Amino acid sequence: MIRAAIPVCILLVLSCWCAGCAGTAPASPPVTTPADDFSSWRLTVNGSTVTEYTLEQIQKLPATAGNGFAVSTVGIKYGPYICTGVLLTDLLAPSGGISEGEQAWISAPDGYLWVFDHDQVQGNGFITFNESLKEIPSPPLRILLMYEQDGKPLSYNDGGPIRVAIISDEKGVVTEGSAWVKWVDKIEIKKA
Repeated sequence: MIRAAIPVCILLVLSCWCAGCAGTAPASPPVTTPADDFSSWRLTVNGSTVTEYTLEQIQKLPATAGNGFAVSTVGIKYGPYICTGVLLTDLLAPSGGISEGEQAWISAPDGYLWVFDHDQVQGNGFITFNESLKEIPSPPLRILLMYEQDGKPLSYNDGGPIRVAIISDEKGVVTEGSAWVKWVDKIEIKKA
């Protein structure tokens, strides 16, 4: 019986070898992300006038820092972070600002879009939670175009060079993460 098994084993090994099962598998190409070189990145703000910014120009605007903490739609918490960047209201001002009855449409090159109404741009109308994800009354909030997280430049994987963050002066205030748009490259003011 062993003698009969040897030819079967040899045939099995040869079949695997012929089918490409022997040896090492070809290496998969490495998973790469775009380099954190944002020199060609631009942000277009389209209000009553159009303004375009480089990352360097945004970093020269008055900076604001605050506490940011988000939760995904499936309950995954991100943060807490110290977020640094430019307030959306400050970024909109040179392009005409935002008026009652208008919205800020913030989008990314991957097609993701989030719309903030006038009240939200002013820091009102958000649903907020404590760290246990129980809904709490909203403290004063601000929408930030963040370029630095916890004292470090925002990486591409974290949504850099610029992403939305909803910040508070209070610690432990959690907001909905779906509004934290990554890789922001366009802001448009539109009528509601």
